Amino acid sequence: MSSLRRGCRPVMRLSTWQERTSSTLSEAYYQPSPTAEYDEDSPGGDFDFFSNLVTKWETAARLPEESTRQVVVRSGVVLGRGGGAIGQMLLPFRLGLGGPIGSGHQFFPWIHIRDLTGILAHALEASHVQGVLNGVAPAPTTTNAEFAKALGAALGRPAFIPLPSTVVQAVFGQERAIMLLEGQKVVPRRTLATGYQYSFPELEAALKEVVA
Repeated sequence: MSSLRRGCRPVMRLSTWQERTSSTLSEAYYQPSPTAEYDEDSPGGDFDFFSNLVTKWETAARLPEESTRQVVVRSGVVLGRGGGAIGQMLLPFRLGLGGPIGSGHQFFPWIHIRDLTGILAHALEASHVQGVLNGVAPAPTTTNAEFAKALGAALGRPAFIPLPSTVVQAVFGQERAIMLLEGQKVVPRRTLATGYQYSFPELEAALKEVVA
C-alpha cells in the first residue's frame, strides 16, 4: 500500500483454467463509519473516488463465463516487513514520536501479509470458495489508537503523540485525509466460513513478527 490507511494498486489476478482470484481494498470499498459493521454482503463501492475505483477494478477482473469460479479478496491494511504501511510508520515510532492519527477513534482493519497470501491461496485451492472474501484479521475491532499503542509496545517505545487532523489535511489534502482520519469496522465473516485458518488472528502477535 502506498498510504498509511489505504492506497491504489492494481487488481491482483491469480488464474487457473476455470477460476480467478482478484484482490482489492476493503477500506476503499466500504464507506467510513464510526458504528456500521461491514461483512462481505454489505453494500459499498459508490460513495467517493476510491470506492468507485475499486468497483471498476472488480468489474474489470470479472469474467463473463458463468462456468468460471471467481473470488474477490478485499484486503485491509497489510502488515509485513520491508514496506507498506509499517515501512512508513516505523521511523517515527522507533523515535518515540508515534501515536494515533487524528482522534484515533476510527476503525483500522488490518491483515498480516502471510494471511493475505494465505487467503488467496485458499481461494485458489478450495473449490467451494467463491464470491467476495474480506481479507482482514478476525481479531476484535481495532481502532487507530489501539493500533498505535500496540505498535509502540512491539517496539518498546511510547506511542502517545497524536498527528492532528489539521496537519493530516494540510499534508495529504482533503480527499486523502478522509482516508486517514476515518475508518470502517470490517469483519471476515465469509472468509472464516470457508474454513480459512489465520496464522496471525491477533494484532500483538502480528506486529511482533513484523518488527522482529
